[in-house]
Amino acid sequence: MRTPPAGTRLTPRLRAALVAMVIAATSGTALAGGQAQAAPNTDTDTTRLSRDTTQFKGVNWADPRDNFADDPVVLSGLSTSDTYAQTYTKASRVISAFRANLGANTVRLPINPYTVNGSYWKSYRGVIDAASDRGFKVILSYWEGTGPRKDGFIDDEATYWPMWNTVVKAYKNDKRVYFEPMNEPHGYTDTEWADIAAKWLDTYGSVPRNRVFVSGAGYNDHVTSVCADPRLKGTYLSLHHYGFWKEYATYDQWVADLKERIGDCAGRTVADEFGAHMTTGFDYNKPTPDNNFINFMQAVTDTFRELKMGSVYWPGLRTGDTYSLQTLVGDPARPWLATTNQSGADRLAWGWGRGKPVGS
Repeated sequence: MRTPPAGTRLTPRLRAALVAMVIAATSGTALAGGQAQAAPNTDTDTTRLSRDTTQFKGVNWADPRDNFADDPVVLSGLSTSDTYAQTYTKASRVISAFRANLGANTVRLPINPYTVNGSYWKSYRGVIDAASDRGFKVILSYWEGTGPRKDGFIDDEATYWPMWNTVVKAYKNDKRVYFEPMNEPHGYTDTEWADIAAKWLDTYGSVPRNRVFVSGAGYNDHVTSVCADPRLKGTYLSLHHYGFWKEYATYDQWVADLKERIGDCAGRTVADEFGAHMTTGFDYNKPTPDNNFINFMQAVTDTFRELKMGSVYWPGLRTGDTYSLQTLVGDPARPWLATTNQSGADRLAWGWGRGKPVGS
């Protein structure tokens, strides 16, 4: 998701979460997570992380509805009427295009109970299987519903946990598949969210911790609190960062803003959402100090490269989104992708440790 929900219910917990976000963003102070109620799993086979997260070079593949849905999520270019075989064929081509056009090796996909607990799950698995079979890392993230359900809370625990039971059972033995318990848990305070993440880890103790992405608190907008919680040791942390969060900032201000949200946790953190306008003609290879979004994209990709952080662009593909770095072309039954902004693709590659610097 790249836009905070409009018309959000201001429940007491949400008000507390908003206060927490302001404190974290303005002071950089990590809000302490709840203390461990159970000792973290210290088995090195399940907690060992790489020295950096640059192994994750990816994009999001999204439902045109921004992944918020009260029915199955249907990725751009797919249909609920597709069989497993049709889904697998389409997904294989989209994944291959992500690699050919961008050099990606990771895709982040949404799930929800309607997708997993219903009949569409059999077909949707074709996307996950196609990506894994092509050597892609796959991050599966839970998205809440829309309307009044779009409030930053798990919609219904009675369907949430059975969803994860099914997903974990299906993919816990696939080393390319990673699990993200919730996208942007902004309804919860930092401590409440850490409690839920710890419960997820305890519930699925058979999942290696280095295959779990714990979202940063709020809109995934800071990872300092989850990083500090000992119960979450050994997991990756996911951060979201967007240029529309400020009307204008200089390059240096964007660098400082991003680093404040990461703290000293870059070695565990993957920016699994960040993005800017790609279909409006911006040239992200040319320094343009008066353009907020160019400042943003240059600053964050430079910082990812400097800190050796992985990143997953939002979105690689989402129909109707000006941020989309790819667009569908060709036969809908055998789709391919075209790049919407080569300079944006260049900046993505630069953040991944490839390519040439701006202005060279």
